[in-house]
Amino acid sequence: MKRLPLRSRLAILTAAAVAVAVAAVALSCWLITRNQLMRELDSTLMSAHADNRYVLNLLQSCGSTPAPNQPPAGPSPYIVQVITASGEVCSGGAVPLPHDASDLSVAKGEQLESLHTVTAADGTQMRVVTHPSGRIPGVNGGPFAVSVARPLTEVTDPLGTLAWVLLAVAGIGVLGAGGAGLLIARAGLKPVDRLTETVEHIARTEDLSVRIPVEGEDEIARLSESFNAMTAALASSRDRQQQLIADAGHELRTPLTSLRTNIELLERSEAAGRPIPPADRKALLASVKAQMTELAALIGDLQELSRPDAAPTLQVVALHEIAEAALERARLRGPDLAIRAELAPWYVRAEPVALERAVVNLLDNAVKFSPPAGSVEVRLDHGVLTVRDHGPGIPDDELPHVFERFWRSPSARSLPGSGLGLSIVARTVQQSGGEVSLRPAGGGGTVATVRLPGATTAPPAVAARVGT
Repeated sequence: MKRLPLRSRLAILTAAAVAVAVAAVALSCWLITRNQLMRELDSTLMSAHADNRYVLNLLQSCGSTPAPNQPPAGPSPYIVQVITASGEVCSGGAVPLPHDASDLSVAKGEQLESLHTVTAADGTQMRVVTHPSGRIPGVNGGPFAVSVARPLTEVTDPLGTLAWVLLAVAGIGVLGAGGAGLLIARAGLKPVDRLTETVEHIARTEDLSVRIPVEGEDEIARLSESFNAMTAALASSRDRQQQLIADAGHELRTPLTSLRTNIELLERSEAAGRPIPPADRKALLASVKAQMTELAALIGDLQELSRPDAAPTLQVVALHEIAEAALERARLRGPDLAIRAELAPWYVRAEPVALERAVVNLLDNAVKFSPPAGSVEVRLDHGVLTVRDHGPGIPDDELPHVFERFWRSPSARSLPGSGLGLSIVARTVQQSGGEVSLRPAGGGGTVATVRLPGATTAPPAVAARVGT
C-alpha cells in the first residue's frame, strides 16, 4: 500500500469507504426486508382459518371423528393437517409435516397456539401455525388441533433476488466510487504536482527565484506559501553568504597585498645584498606586524560571524564586571585618553565571551575615533550601557548602515579595522534579548547605547558562587 502513488491510495481508500458504507446499507436493507417478510408471513398464518369443510373432509377421510356429511371442499391456499391429542396426524393423503410437543400441547388444550418452522420430507422449509379445535364448529369428536403451513420459499426466494440486486448495486457503487476517487485525487493533487515540479526544478537548476502561485486559503495554499517563504529565506541566505565571501575576500586582499609587498621587499634586499636602513627596516617590520594583527582580528571576526544563529548557551553574568575588564583593555590601547566610567551592578543572561567581545568592540571604536588626549565616558545604569566619545561623529545618512557587515564609513577606511565589530555587537546583544543603537552626541562625538534585560542583584546560586 505504501508503495502505491498517493492518488492511487486515495482512490482505494475512497472505494473502500464507499464499499463499507454500501455493504452496511445493503445488509441493513436485507435484514429489515427479511424481518418484514417474516412478520407478514407469520401474521398471515396467525390470522388464517382453514375452510371448515376442508377440515371436516380431512376428519372424515381419516375416520378420526363422526361428522355430518359435507360437500367436498375446494383446494386450500395453505397446507392443512389435523393433529389429535394422541399424536395421530391426518393430512388427507399428503405427506404429513413433522410436529413437535408444542403442537400436541395445542391439541390437548394445554396451549392456545404454536408457531414454528419445520422441514418437510422433501427438504422444504415450512412455517407452521397450530390452532386448537375449538375454532372449528360442528365437530363433536375428541380434542384435536389444526396446523396451517406455508413454505418459507415465499420469503427466501424474494430475499435471494434482493440479495443479488443489492450485491450488483454495491459492486457498481464501489467501482463508481473508485473511479470518482481517482478523478478527485487527480484534481485535488494538481497543486501538489505543481509543487513537486517546482521542487524538482529548483533541485535541478538551483534557481531559488522560482515561486509557486498561491491560490485560495486551503492547506495546499499554506504549503505553497511556506515553500515560497523557505525558498526566499534560502535565496537571502545564499546572497548573504556570497556577499560575506566577497566582502571577506576584499578585506583580506588589502593586508595580504601589503604583507606580500613588504616580504618581497625584504627578500629582494637580501638577494641583492643591499641591506635596508635600520629605521626603514624597523618600520617595515612594524608594518608586517600590524598587517598580521589585522589579519588575525579579521579572521577572528569572521569566525564569530560564521557561528550558527542557533540559541547560544546563556548564563547569568555580571555586566559591570565584564565592562570593567573591557575598560582595562581599552586603557591599554589608548593610554593618552581619559576614560571615565560609572558602573552600577547589573546581572544579565548572556554568553560571557561573546558579551565581553561586544563591549570591547564598542570601546575600541570609541578609542579609535577619539582625538589625541580626548576623553571617553562609560556609564552603566539599570541595564543601559552607554559609551560616549568626542570624535568626529557619524553623519545621519550613514547611521542606518553602521551595523552591516564589512560596512565602513568613507572617513574611517584609512583606519585599521574590518568593519565587522559593530555587526558582532548587534548579534550578541540581540541573542541576549537586548538592543543596541548609535546616535550623534550633543557637542560632537557619538553615543553607543546597549540595553540588556536583567537585575541589580545576582540570583542566589550566582551570588554564592561569587562569594566563594
